[in-house]
Order: sequence, then structure tokens, then C-alpha cells
Amino acid sequence: MRHIILAIALLFTTSAFAEIEAARDLMDKGKFAEAMKELRPAARSGNADAEELIGVMYAMGLGVKRDDRRAFEWYMRSSLKGHPGAQSGVGWYYEVGRGMEAPDLVRAYTWYVLSAIGGDPDAAISQEEVVKKMSKDQIAAAHILIDDYRVWLYPFR
Repeated sequence: MRHIILAIALLFTTSAFAEIEAARDLMDKGKFAEAMKELRPAARSGNADAEELIGVMYAMGLGVKRDDRRAFEWYMRSSLKGHPGAQSGVGWYYEVGRGMEAPDLVRAYTWYVLSAIGGDPDAAISQEEVVKKMSKDQIAAAHILIDDYRVWLYPFR
């Protein structure tokens, strides 16, 4: 029984990987509507890479009308699964406040730090820039959030 479950899990993982690679190829060719069709099934299954790419498409208006709120939501879904690129996207939205009531530097810094922990090489640069705009109290508040998220997202780092 265990082998059957593992085989099914591998099949779904392989299928999602193929859909995402096909979508990336389509995006490279500028075929964004077709790419979205490839990404949706994987995203509906909870694939963080697919969710992040859909966020990119909404953020940049690639094959869809640019929609900052939808982009943010797709980035957030992916971020909560530990996707470092999406975490940087969430951080950026919080930093600039696009599609939001106002910027939130505490949350921007939080997500940039988490992204850096996850391995996004550009996140450390973003983190350094946003911290320059923050007070000591804001930095302290961010570190409380970072500690809360880190143990959940990156329990072994």
C-alpha cells in the first residue's frame, strides 16, 4: 500500500513539474494565455511554483489584466509554502504598498528576511534597503514575526 501511495505522489509531482515547465516555455515565447492554462491545474493542486508564476503574470499583466490584489494573493499562497521568490514578491508589495491601503515596512522586512533564509539571493539586498527606512521599534516588531514564521516555514534553518 505504501508503494502505491508513493507512486501516486510521484505521478502528481512529475505531472505538475511538466505543466510548470511547459508554462515557462510558453511564457518565454510570449504565449501567456496558454501558459496560464498550463499553470492553473498545478496551482489548484497547491503547487507553489505555479502559484508564484500566476502571481508574476498578474503583477506584470502578462496575458491577463494587471491586478495587484490578485498578484499579491497568488504570491502569498506560494509564500506560505516556503517559495522564496514569492516571499520577495510579497515583501515588495508590502514595501511599496501597491494595491494596498499603505506600505507596511514591518511586513516587507519580514518577508524579505524569510525569502533570504529560503535562498533568494536578491532578498538580502531588498532587506538592506527597506531596513534603512525603519525605526528600531519597527525592526523589533518585524523580528517577532520573523521568528513566528521561520519555525513554521523553515524549521531546519
